[in-house]
Amino acid sequence: MSKINKLKVQEQEITIQNNSLGEFISLTDMLKAKDGNFFISDWLRNRNTVEFLGVWESINNPVFNYGEFAIIKSKAGLNNYKLSVKEWITKTSAIGLKASSGRYGGTYAHIDIAFEFGMWISAEFKVYLIKEYKRLKLAEIDALKIEWSFQRNLTKVNYKIHTDAIKENLIPSLIEKNKISMVYAQEADVLNMAVFGKTAKTWTEENQNLKGNIRDNATIQQLVVLSNLESINALFINEGVLQKDRLIRLNRIAITQMKSLLNIKEIDKLQ
Repeated sequence: MSKINKLKVQEQEITIQNNSLGEFISLTDMLKAKDGNFFISDWLRNRNTVEFLGVWESINNPVFNYGEFAIIKSKAGLNNYKLSVKEWITKTSAIGLKASSGRYGGTYAHIDIAFEFGMWISAEFKVYLIKEYKRLKLAEIDALKIEWSFQRNLTKVNYKIHTDAIKENLIPSLIEKNKISMVYAQEADVLNMAVFGKTAKTWTEENQNLKGNIRDNATIQQLVVLSNLESINALFINEGVLQKDRLIRLNRIAITQMKSLLNIKEIDKLQ
């Protein structure tokens, strides 16, 4: 698990961790809010809990062991039956619960299961848990919107560097204004071709139902790559690299950077 977040529910601090399956909430932290001497195994041996976990695993886990689950389900609720989290995971190959050690160790559950656990603590606790979780998500979205806006403005700043390089190296003195615009448009399309695989005009013709231009409708990954390529292209222009050679090199760089960005899941939230 990697990214760590914290919630505070009824004065109880609760850890949230991210992994490849999504967000997992610490049941160990949540349990501290329940009155009395209770353990997660007390919740896990409950028949309703086992049935819920079985349904969740059947939907989300392709390797769930239904044979072992049937045995556990038949014993759930009996006074002499005990089941630990590690036993549940080992016997059924479950993925919705995780037991970890270390600084943020303890028992963690996928957000869907954690909400169910919250109800076992108390109905009030579950309501406040959901409320605080929603507040956290809204705060993250607001922060990501600011980041997206910053990245969009950074692209515009880099574009100024890019056009200055064009002006200083590609536009002869006393050239007619309409031809100056043509050069700028051609160079903008070098970047468009490198990132989008088409010119601005072609994109507009293909997307007449959309508002704005090709860059207004770009993904955050495309905007990041464009921002980077504008600086790189300015450098190529200053070095006197021919346009056709620049396009080839920029396209290769765009492909490499895009593959890298697409592996960063958090960046999708910037949209």
